[in-house]
Amino acid sequence: MLFKYHAIDQDGHERDGTIEAPSQEIAVSSLQRRNLVISFIQSNEKKSLLNLDIEFFNRVSNKEIVILSRQIATLFEAQVSALRIFRLLASEVENKYLEHILSTVANDLQSGSPISKALSRHPKAFSVFYVNMVRAGEESGKLSEIFGYLADYLDRTYDVVSKAENALIYPAFVVAVFFGVMSLMLTLVIPKISAVLVDSGQKVPLYTKIIIDLSNFLVHYGIFVLIAIVALGIYIWQLRKTPRGALVLDTLRLTVPYVGTLYKKLYLARISDNFSTMLLSGVSVIEALDITASVVGNAAYEEILNQVSSEVKGGSSISDALAHHDEIPGIMVAMVRVGEETGELGKILMTLAKFYNREVSNAVDTLVSLIEPIMIVSLGLGVGVLLAAILIPIYNLAGAI
Repeated sequence: MLFKYHAIDQDGHERDGTIEAPSQEIAVSSLQRRNLVISFIQSNEKKSLLNLDIEFFNRVSNKEIVILSRQIATLFEAQVSALRIFRLLASEVENKYLEHILSTVANDLQSGSPISKALSRHPKAFSVFYVNMVRAGEESGKLSEIFGYLADYLDRTYDVVSKAENALIYPAFVVAVFFGVMSLMLTLVIPKISAVLVDSGQKVPLYTKIIIDLSNFLVHYGIFVLIAIVALGIYIWQLRKTPRGALVLDTLRLTVPYVGTLYKKLYLARISDNFSTMLLSGVSVIEALDITASVVGNAAYEEILNQVSSEVKGGSSISDALAHHDEIPGIMVAMVRVGEETGELGKILMTLAKFYNREVSNAVDTLVSLIEPIMIVSLGLGVGVLLAAILIPIYNLAGAI
């Protein structure tokens, strides 16, 4: 099979390419022997519907990784050996896919592989950030503390991200219902009512004529509108897979009023939290910047962090490099500068991460409190205007009889 991959080499440079291997596990092992840190790997072969279904169910949730990290940290504190920890956890988890992963990790450990290398062979479950944190713990001899850090970090990230995503689900659902109701009324209800007005020969108001023309358009050409919407969705989905397309779409996401501000705070919280956690765990600044860029989840901020990393390699301070980008607020630049001057950059960034996490939570709470009445009023107003445009002429017609 042919696998497509994205990785970071020993010098911190990003590398893309393909590799031929019988399975993904072997492909990962081959790349790791070349001293590459894998951030993405995927089969380039065409997949059947059955294979897609199997891959869909072979997932490990963030919540499961948080619980797993807590358990590993506790068992390490209890002086249990790494091999026994993974054997024990493999027998306890309910997720069969995660059970297979933990059993494989245990087998690799028994063969003499380091924990970080064994975990890196399963990028679907353990991210580049996770693997590098574990590697830092192995080098410093503080594995129990590192797994505790990881559990805390993943827990914070999971809470903030899930809260933000759940806040956006409700308005998206209401908007979908609104357009669904309006489409059904325009294609099923309005044509029957408008026929009465047309047959009466009464002169209809301009706003009623607009509604009738819109209804006729959807009745005759609605299928083409639907095809165009589906085609646009597929185009955006394919565009998202390209580096340039992802950059454009992620940049547009940050410009949406209010929602864009919410996303900015979310990504700034993720950058601060990720970067501080790695620095406090003993990971080098350059490596922490490169890994944070690969896991930030937004192409625009990924490009910024890659540029910052390049400038830092060239001798610039982190704060000066960050100051060149308008997407990084002044408060973040100032606090990073203080952290560099005091030698407490990790702690300063952790304080900044807590600040942005609170900002995200407050923004989400405000959004939730405002969005429900706004959406309900908008839905009622839209349906009311639609009905009024048709029913008022009918009442006028009845009164004239």
